[in-house]
Formats: sequence, C-alpha cells, structure tokens
Amino acid sequence: MINKQSIWFVTLFSLILVLSIYYVTMKDSSLAAILENNNSNTTVPVNVDVEESSLLVSLRVSEDESVLKEMENYQSILMDTTKTTEEKNNAYNSLMALQTKKSDEEKIEKKIKETYQLDSFAKISKDTISIVIASTDHSNTLANNIIRSVQELFDEEKYITVKFQNA
Repeated sequence: MINKQSIWFVTLFSLILVLSIYYVTMKDSSLAAILENNNSNTTVPVNVDVEESSLLVSLRVSEDESVLKEMENYQSILMDTTKTTEEKNNAYNSLMALQTKKSDEEKIEKKIKETYQLDSFAKISKDTISIVIASTDHSNTLANNIIRSVQELFDEEKYITVKFQNA
C-alpha cells in the first residue's frame, strides 16, 4: 500500500529531477541573461544605521538566556512521562505566565520607544517593573512621565523604577 509520505517523496524527487534537467539543458546565454538581471538589481547600496547601547544589549541577552533556561525546564517537565498531571499543569501555567511576562516587557519597551523615542530595557518581577533607559537626559520629569505611561498599561498598581544610563 502506498502511503502519503512516499507519495510526497516521489513528487518532490520528481520536481527536483525535472528542475535539474531543465538547468542542465538550459543554454548558457539565457542563464547569463538571468544572472545579469539579478546582479543589476542587487547593486543598489543600502546604508543601515542601527545603534543600541551595549548595556541594553547585554541586559537583554542575559534576560533572554535565563528565560530560555526556564522555558526549557518547564518544557522538559511537560514532556516527562513520569510527572503527574498536577506537575504538568503547574509547568504549563508557569510557561504561559513566562510568555505573558515577556510580552508585557516588549509592550513596555515599544511604548517607550514610540512615545519618547528612547531605547529601553524592561524587566518584570512579580509587581515590580525595572526599566533601564539609554539616554544622556537624566531628568526627573522624564522618569515620572515614563512611570505614568507604563502604569497605564496595567490595571493593578505596579512598583516601577526607571534608571538612566548614558547612551
């Protein structure tokens, strides 16, 4: 009996075979014309300037590493057949909470970027939000405005700290 997997294999193999025969039998002049058209389209110089504080990058990398370790831990609990249903449920809920926390952190960073045009790093730990701003302007009014705008994202009261680092 022929199964779906073998049909897909034969179909893809046939497609690859037909394309390779077409490529081999193709005239050199038409191949050169195709390559020439591709090269003429890609010669446009593009300048991209992306700068971010090395402090923010290092904070983000270390946070991502710890989150990945936690996620791997929870996923291993979920995949373990010896764990009880309650342990798996707790691991699943913790995994969902971790993803929600990561999503909230990204929302905070996006809001600060859109509203104040500042690069930032946000970390949420229970009811505490720590924000690091890469800016040479260290004003109390800016910090208060950032705290108010971040608090607007949440229904419950949060303890929010803003720390400025030179960009």
